[in-house]
Parts: sequence; C-alpha cells; structure tokens
Amino acid sequence: MAAPTSAPSSTETFWADADRHLVRYAGAGDFTREIISRAEGSFLHTEDGRRILDFTSGQMSAILGHSHPEIVETVRRQVGELDHLFSGMLSRPVVDLARRLAGTLPAPLEKALLLTTGAESNEAAIRMAKLVTGGHEIVSFARSWHGMTQGAAGATYSAGRKGYGPAAPGNLAIPAPHAYRPDFTTPDGGLDWRRQLDFGFDLVDAQSTGNLAACIVEPILSSGGVIEPPPGYFAALRGKCRERGMLLILDEAQTGLCRTGSWYAFERDGVVPDILTLSKTLGAGLPLAAVLTSAEIEQEAHERGFLFFTTHVADPLVAAVGTTVLDVLTRDRLDERAAALGAFLRAGLERIGARHGVVGDIRGRGLLAGLELVVDRETKEGSDALGALVTRRCLELGLHMNIVQLPGMGGVFRIAPPLTATEDELSLGLSILDEAIGDAVARL
Repeated sequence: MAAPTSAPSSTETFWADADRHLVRYAGAGDFTREIISRAEGSFLHTEDGRRILDFTSGQMSAILGHSHPEIVETVRRQVGELDHLFSGMLSRPVVDLARRLAGTLPAPLEKALLLTTGAESNEAAIRMAKLVTGGHEIVSFARSWHGMTQGAAGATYSAGRKGYGPAAPGNLAIPAPHAYRPDFTTPDGGLDWRRQLDFGFDLVDAQSTGNLAACIVEPILSSGGVIEPPPGYFAALRGKCRERGMLLILDEAQTGLCRTGSWYAFERDGVVPDILTLSKTLGAGLPLAAVLTSAEIEQEAHERGFLFFTTHVADPLVAAVGTTVLDVLTRDRLDERAAALGAFLRAGLERIGARHGVVGDIRGRGLLAGLELVVDRETKEGSDALGALVTRRCLELGLHMNIVQLPGMGGVFRIAPPLTATEDELSLGLSILDEAIGDAVARL
C-alpha cells in the first residue's frame, strides 16, 4: 500500500478521490462541482480563481460573513489557551456565554445548555420535555426540519423519512400554515389558519394516547420553503399546548440572532417558548448550539435525572466564539441592519417578480427571504426543471443559491446572505438572479 500524500492533487484527481471516497449525504443532491479554497465576507473563492457570492451564508450559518476578523482572532486566542474539557468541568467562556444569552432573552429563559449542532439541541429539548411532562408524544409541522438524530428526525417531515424503518413512537404532524398555498380558506380565498389549527389538533387528539409532551416548531419554516405563520398563530398554538399540558419548543436555528430583523423571530408575536433552541447562527459558522429554558423547567428536569451530554458539551473554544458573535451583533446593531437590508432585498425581489411571470411568490422576513418559482401563476404549478436550471445558471454567473423542492410546491429559493453584506453585494446577487431566471425561461 502506497503511503498517503498531502500534496495538492490535480482537479481531475480531486474529483476522482471525492467520488471514490466520500459518502454522499444530501439525498438526491450531489456535490457542487467547485473546489472552494477560501472564503471571505460574502464571497467564496475557488481554486481556479472564480469568485462566488454566497447567498446562503454557508449552511445558513455564517451571519457575520466568512472569516470575520474578530471570529478569527477569538479562535486563534482561545485555541491556544483552552479548547476542550471533560464534560463535568466548567470554564469562564461557557458561563459568560450562558449569562450573555440570558441577557438577550425575555424572562423566564435563563438556563442554557451549550452543545454543537441544531439536531443535538433539538434532541436535548425533546428529551427534556418528555422527562418534565412525563409524556412522549411530539407534535411538529408537516414541512418541518429539526435534524437527523432520532428524536429530531422523528419530528422532521420535509425530508428523510422513507427507508429507515419506524421513527420513535408518538410523532404527530399538523399542517403548516402556508398563505400562498392555503388548504383551509376564508371566503375571500385567504388562509383560514384558525380553522386549520383546530383541524390539526383535532387529528392530534384523535391519534394521541394521552401522552402529549411538546410541540416543536420553527417560527419561519426554512427548509420547508420559507413559510411564515401569520400574526396570532403562535399565541393560538401556545394556547393549544397549554390546554393539553404540552411544552412549546421553538427552534430558531436559522431565524435566531438578528437574521429576521429582530434578535429572535418569536418577538414579533410576543410569545415566549418554554424551551428555545439555537444553533447555526450562534456559532456564525462554527459548531455551536444551545438549549435555553426556565429555572423551573431546568429544576424539574434535574430532579428527574436529566441526562444529556456529548463529547463537546460546554466546550470553551466555541463558547468564546459565541460571545464574540453576540458582541458584534450588539455593537454593530445587526438586528436593525438586517431589517433595513431585508427591505432592500425584498424590493429587489419584487422588481424581479414584476419582470418574470415565473415568480409566483416572495416571502420571508429580514434577511431570510423566499422566492417561489412556478410555471403558471394561476394554477401555481411548479417545475423542478425550472428551479434546477436557475440554480445552475446562478452558479455559472457567480452566485450560490439554494432551492427547496418539496412535493406540492414549486421550487423555492432560500435567500439568506450574511448580515454583514452590503447593498452593492445584494444588488449584484439580485442582478445575477434576474439574469439567470431570464436565461432559464428562454431555455425552457
């Protein structure tokens, strides 16, 4: 056997090695055929010298852009001092971040568990809810995404359910309140979300064995197609939970920490969850997640023997990064910036919609926007081919986009640039998207 080498390989050898040795993990999707060599701010740079504008903030995470100098400095300093500890030990960065997070949240959310990924934080939240309530049944939206670990995957309905055997018992789905594609309608054709919510919980009650523990939902369903429940929905949902002794868990992996124009998306509705989970945006691209809850719930969980720790629970390195993220968000008032840039982005998308009849809907909040493509605005019929063409053409022109394609929906672009992006960068992305849609329509 030949000894391995660390010397850079040719492009052809790189892709041959990738195809031979990497597990493909994105379902039907394949790896983007670009070798990324570095990233800075809002741009990715390839080995062959191409510059690509990143309209997804990496995996919807790099809210401060790539290689933010203060994040880089924190990592360099902290990794040289203290990076990892035994799970039962504590360090100042961990306690500092827990205190700082509590300071950004309304009462009674003041207890934090620091983990690594969104799936971990949702898994921990679900386990905590089951332990505290004594139930095991978990309700979530039919277009949800909460992660790929067992409990989180059981509450995920947008993808990944087929072929893996039975999910954990007690997972129940309610319909997502989708104003563009309403299933329950008012006399004027709008979404009758109250009737839909009543119907959903009628089905929950019919299927429940009397062991309801929690409802876990995203304030804006991102992987589900950037679906934003209407004002009043979450107050009504909390009421349904209270009637049944359930806890309300809000998953703000993609919406938390200023992306939607406020620190947390739930602020719009004035509804404080029993448990809040954060992940992607908290580490700004590094693996950091958190579960936040009240002292009362934490005490009850502790008394019942709550057990959830991982190899990297409460690691000081990423905790220090999280505190730096909060510092930058606060100092640079990035909640206000996201609101202003979101309005700028929305106006540009609406201009694109006015020029192209295949744009069916524009939605979202702040710097989390959705643009849905259809082949017919009247029927709202979607086209996978159209979405794939636009995505590919955007990349050719230097823009990375992500499109969500789910049954019963058209292709929906999730647009989530860094909060540090400039108006010029947003304008560049909008210009490329405009051109790509025009080119794709012409080809079809």
